[in-house]
Amino acid sequence: MSVGEVTTITRQGPPVYVLSCGQGINGEQMIRSALVQFPSVRSKVHRVPHVVHREDVFQALDRVAEDQGMVVYTIVDSEVRELVRQECERRGIACVDLMGPSLEMLCRVFGEPPLCEPGRYRKFNQINMDRVAAIEFAVAHDDGLNPQDLGKAEIVLVGLSRSGKTPLSMYLSVHGWKVANVPIVIGIPLPAELMAINRKRIVALYIDPEQLAAHRQIRRKRLGLSDDMAYSGVKEVYREVDAVRELYRRHSFNSINVSNKPIESSADEVISIIEKRFPEGAHKLGKLRVEP
Repeated sequence: MSVGEVTTITRQGPPVYVLSCGQGINGEQMIRSALVQFPSVRSKVHRVPHVVHREDVFQALDRVAEDQGMVVYTIVDSEVRELVRQECERRGIACVDLMGPSLEMLCRVFGEPPLCEPGRYRKFNQINMDRVAAIEFAVAHDDGLNPQDLGKAEIVLVGLSRSGKTPLSMYLSVHGWKVANVPIVIGIPLPAELMAINRKRIVALYIDPEQLAAHRQIRRKRLGLSDDMAYSGVKEVYREVDAVRELYRRHSFNSINVSNKPIESSADEVISIIEKRFPEGAHKLGKLRVEP
């Protein structure tokens, strides 16, 4: 047989039933990875999720026995796991335990018993997925992008150019918060989409004028731009900061002072504001308190 040639399937193998106290997705992936090593045999794979009670075991194994199948199980509860083993042995069903040996080894090494909480891996993965989704949201809604989605944000940061909106947005998103940020340009009306959302979601950033001017001068030099006093001149920046503070007051935006603060401290202030305003969603999956 030449390299790369696919072996012809010659026979149908018994079905494989993946019994799990969770969704059984990981067990299914593992058995499918093993099955591809037998290209001359085709076996169907069936997931049987949420096997957590004795009745679930008996019902699942009745189905396996009727279908003349075999069992792979990933069950964290030791009693349910042992029941599956005993019943498979009694009924003559081929089985393999993918969870028990790993838990027993880790228990010996760590010197403590496992939690044996069904679905814990899925919950842990959900936290990570929520973080990824939050980061993607922050990137897609940075610096006023996609204003039509502002209503989907949990936090909307507003502030002048170089006041730290983007780094603060990214930091909060890593901790699971869906953040958008909108730049404020004095003399240009605020976006209608911003004014249409719940203003309790808006947190305005205030920064010391001299620090803001320094940030803008650094950016100007880094980009090789000409000396624009209207953008980075101290007197001009003072007037801009005064104007934006009046705008915050006029629109009742709650503001925080980010001057000379580590990003962790600013993030903690933002989260505290949002948690006080929306206590029912303060500690959803993926939301972490930020320790300054």
